[in-house]
Amino acid sequence: MPEGPFRPTWESLKNYKIPEWYKDAKFGIFIHYGVYSVPAFSNEWYPRNMYIEGTPEYEHHIKTYGEHKRFGYKDFIPLFKAERFDPYEWADLFKKAGAKYVVPVAEHHDGFAMYDCSFTRWCASKMGPKRDIIGELAKAVRENFLTFGISYHRAEHWWFFHEGMKFDSDVRDKDYFDLYGPAQPEPMQPTEEFLEDWLLRLLEIVDKYQPQVVYFDWWIEQPAFEPYLKKFFAYYYNRAHEWGKGVVINYKLNAVPRECAVFDVERGKLGDIDPIYWQTDTSISRISWGYVENDIYKPAKELIWELVDIVSKNGNLLLNVGPKADGTIPEAAQKTLLEIGEWLLKNGEAIYGTRPWRIYGEGPTKGNAGSFSEKEINYTGRDLRFTTKGDTLYAILMNKPEKDEIVIKSLSTELTLYQKEVAKVELLGLKGELKFERNEEGLKIKIPEFEKLNYPITFKIWGS
Repeated sequence: MPEGPFRPTWESLKNYKIPEWYKDAKFGIFIHYGVYSVPAFSNEWYPRNMYIEGTPEYEHHIKTYGEHKRFGYKDFIPLFKAERFDPYEWADLFKKAGAKYVVPVAEHHDGFAMYDCSFTRWCASKMGPKRDIIGELAKAVRENFLTFGISYHRAEHWWFFHEGMKFDSDVRDKDYFDLYGPAQPEPMQPTEEFLEDWLLRLLEIVDKYQPQVVYFDWWIEQPAFEPYLKKFFAYYYNRAHEWGKGVVINYKLNAVPRECAVFDVERGKLGDIDPIYWQTDTSISRISWGYVENDIYKPAKELIWELVDIVSKNGNLLLNVGPKADGTIPEAAQKTLLEIGEWLLKNGEAIYGTRPWRIYGEGPTKGNAGSFSEKEINYTGRDLRFTTKGDTLYAILMNKPEKDEIVIKSLSTELTLYQKEVAKVELLGLKGELKFERNEEGLKIKIPEFEKLNYPITFKIWGS
């Protein structure tokens, strides 16, 4: 255990403080890139589902590659060459998208490490690409002045390949136990041996790459993980103290006490402002986190709406992309990311470095709350979201109004939400002040050329 202010107890770890850089960043990129991008079928759980008889993945595998005992998941590894992987192209794209931090998956449930791992032969530096994908990306990201993190999903590996033990497949071959094992039933708690290996691999990632974000998927909430989580949290936070850097751990469900890390909501969000900072993670596509053929990509406007709504509620958005096996990012994903970046170039002042106002917004559209609750939402020209920075209030109008005037009801003189006088109103991206009137109905703002604007648009409100 490195020397530092933290001990491996929840009481000690509750002294953790979320760093300001993270609260200011608002927008990060998540990356699911691995061997599962070679079959590019169904989703990133193909490695598990291909061994479950009766599933579409099982039938597809038999039809396309043959019997599992002759061609198993391990046989995709030589086909995973990453021949067009350019970490600097990725970092440049993410920077143009307006992201401030980048979090690739260092190891997914499939047990194939995308970094140079000392504890296994099954890693990208020794097989497949024979490149340290994580190390190369860390260098490129930092040289582009973005913050680097990693995601670690090895907890689920305990049971991920268990279905392959039920019939004559290569999962049962002892020569490959170090990839497919332990392959135990999910209800069984992991052994001390597995948990120590889980921890040692993670500590190596921390010491080798010094990530400022460590994201955990689910299943670490299992009781057997608790003592190992405490050890890791204390180790990582003390290492960060040595480095002089602020770091973040993302977790899901009720894996750890809320004060000890940053709570993450997968494919969903919170319904209101939460006083404790939080994060949403979702994918740029609707079907899969890893690359699959014929995925459906979300339009930029939908993701901008998500970002704005999340930021107004005291959260960050971690947006996932799934590169192809050759290392290229799909054109549809690139297009969406660049459109988000264009919007942030004009409106980023109302996003980066902001904090929530007294209420997150107004208007008829609320959206769902909770994990896996996301759905397609169409905001109206009456929906607004608020953020603040210093003495400035930003009101973000989510869609085109019916006429060239809006009324911000929350700024009514009959309410006490905004007790200053409104001195000036501007529209980000346009020069000059806007005409406005404030009365008991609210703040009425005249919108110049409202038909031609690219919504959402941001009003900057100066108080006196």
